[in-house]
Amino acid sequence: MKKYFITGISTEVGKTVASAIITEALEADYWKPIQAGELETSDSHKIKQLTSNSATIIHPNSYALNTPMSPHAAAEIDGITVELSKITEPKTNNNLVIEGAGGLLVPLNNSDTILDIIKPDYKVIVVSRHYLGSINHTLLTVNLLKEKGFDIAIIFSGNEHKTTEEIIKKMTNVTVIGRIDEEPYFDKNVVKEYAELFKEKLLNL
Repeated sequence: MKKYFITGISTEVGKTVASAIITEALEADYWKPIQAGELETSDSHKIKQLTSNSATIIHPNSYALNTPMSPHAAAEIDGITVELSKITEPKTNNNLVIEGAGGLLVPLNNSDTILDIIKPDYKVIVVSRHYLGSINHTLLTVNLLKEKGFDIAIIFSGNEHKTTEEIIKKMTNVTVIGRIDEEPYFDKNVVKEYAELFKEKLLNL
């Protein structure tokens, strides 16, 4: 069974929709280790709303923090410290999709970042959305993951921007799974369509 870690080049780039599509395509389990804020409408809730297969199990967060901030700051408000030893991967015989929080170097505490919860056997999928500075953020993210020896792929999110996507492809030379367009809305049917579109490339990672 494979494990897929979904990270972004920044926050609000489309990680959760990408995670839903990947979860649906692989009929995988889903796990968000750290949720900060929006606990009533969390990313786990969104995955449940957007997937339609019967195999997916959504595993509980290791940390569910109350404030929509960087985990280290949200934890401080809650009077706790995020500890790596308490972020334990759920046991499953299924493929597992793991969604990060923000980008790779988002702090969990005074010494650890999101990068520290990515294990060597994880396939890492980087969600890249076009904005001024996104090329730099994408290359920094991919190059750091390469330095650490991870298997990496990219999903583009949002409206097509050919020159941006082409230079990222050339300079990273990693698998591009596809692009999630700026759809009017995302529901189970739209997610299922993308899942079918991306399935083969995901299986070949």
